Amino acid sequence: MKWRDEKAVAIKYEAGLPAPFVLAKGAGYLADAIVRLAEKVGVPVLSRPDMADRLFYLEAGAFIPEECFGVVAEMLVYVHTISGGRVADV
Repeated sequence: MKWRDEKAVAIKYEAGLPAPFVLAKGAGYLADAIVRLAEKVGVPVLSRPDMADRLFYLEAGAFIPEECFGVVAEMLVYVHTISGGRVADV
């Protein structure tokens, strides 16, 4: 991993909230730690540098902006599908 350039953004969807939100984010070593923790607890990890760049400016707890809903929805459906609907609640 090129720590200097890599970013990770963890997103979560909870029913009843208006949109998915940023759970955590990090760059470099922190991005690597976020990915390793997700893998350790069974949260699927997608490599989408384009979306990480677009969402990285948001603070933890911020809702995903409307212009990203379509792509984020596709990502969440994919994660739900590959995990068989069983994703660790972090």
